[in-house]
Amino acid sequence: MAASRMGFVPLSAGTVPEALAVLREQQPVDLILLALRLPGGDGLKLLGEIKALYPHTGVVIMTAFATVPSAVEVMRAGADDYLTKPFGLEQLTTVLHQSSRRLHFDLQSRRLHERLRTERGMGNLIGTSPGMEKVYRLLSKVALSTHPVLILGESGTGKEVVAQAIHAYGPHASRPFVPVDCCALVPTLIESELFGHVKGAFTGANLAKQGLLAAAGGGTVFLDEIGELPLDLQAKLLRALQEKEVRPVGATHAVPISARVLAATNRDLNAMVAQGLFRKDLYYRLNVVNLEIPPLRDRREDIALLAEYFLERERRESGALHSFSEDALRLMMEYDWPGNVRELQHAIEHACAMSSGGGLHAADLPTQLHEFRTSYQEAAVSANQAGEGVPNAASNHCNGIVPISEIEKQAIIGTMRQLGGDKLMAARLLGIGKTTLYRKLKEYGLPLRT
Repeated sequence: MAASRMGFVPLSAGTVPEALAVLREQQPVDLILLALRLPGGDGLKLLGEIKALYPHTGVVIMTAFATVPSAVEVMRAGADDYLTKPFGLEQLTTVLHQSSRRLHFDLQSRRLHERLRTERGMGNLIGTSPGMEKVYRLLSKVALSTHPVLILGESGTGKEVVAQAIHAYGPHASRPFVPVDCCALVPTLIESELFGHVKGAFTGANLAKQGLLAAAGGGTVFLDEIGELPLDLQAKLLRALQEKEVRPVGATHAVPISARVLAATNRDLNAMVAQGLFRKDLYYRLNVVNLEIPPLRDRREDIALLAEYFLERERRESGALHSFSEDALRLMMEYDWPGNVRELQHAIEHACAMSSGGGLHAADLPTQLHEFRTSYQEAAVSANQAGEGVPNAASNHCNGIVPISEIEKQAIIGTMRQLGGDKLMAARLLGIGKTTLYRKLKEYGLPLRT
């Protein structure tokens, strides 16, 4: 029998009651070949019962009355595939093979999802909130494939961490993971960095250089801040992804590439496409699957877990036995964390540096947390006096306040001046990523290089 030769253990049932009895007694059943017309019952109704009771069991419908509407109906009801009677051995073998592959993929995906959900710190992903559950669910599926993934989220949410996890739990985890910061690269050098160049291709090209897309081999290339890539290079990247090859600068021949491409951005690429700032065809090419990481303010139940994770890392590095006081935890839970997980990490590092003992108190946390609390408390008092109730912590509380964007701009410019243009140090002290700092400097019309 074809099923036996493929490694299945076949079981049979002639009626609906017999089929249900087999399912109860022989779990787990991986795959069912189900006829639509059955003695003692309706095959479509039985399909619904199977999917309700055993959602991970695959079902292939067999029918002699296949039409487009009936095929759509059975697929909507949960069937994985269908066979039209009479069918040959080759058709049956093909369907069983496809179903076997699908069952294996689903099993691997469920196992990975469970690991991500239950093992604290898997791939540096921390959290049990509904938002993170969704991230784990999607990640467990996309990690096992080789499709492009577009990772979306605000600055500091951990887009590169998610990209590393996709690579680490994927089929080519032993091969290189190559991050490329599209914002930090000088526009004139991006093409050479991505695609490589031959000796003498331009002034200063004294040696040939392999591009990052080729250097990754069969690994993963992570294009961070893809929205910053110039339009002309977007066209070349699209061609490279479609043709699976790159042409180094100055070369007359193409070089094959096999790397998986992941991309990330904190910008609205849909809006950029509408404005002509991002190629629609490249957007669709990268956005085969998109995975959105929620901001920290939308998953407050994860703040304490993340804070403890970063504190434990500080303990391992410094040997100091720090612990959080209740007032510190309360302040961290109240704050909106505009810089997200990265800002929280820097806040913990700051508190450990400022603490004079083992306990970390609210006073040890960065100034912006206290300013936020003061602003919120003053707004609450004003609202109560006006009979308006306590405002939402994320809202604009008072009239006449300088916009946050202007405060942010002055803080960045002032810090850069004090540090003599040291961008890496400025980003660290400000609690933001270097990619975000470069983008902000570009917005303010300030030079990216000093």
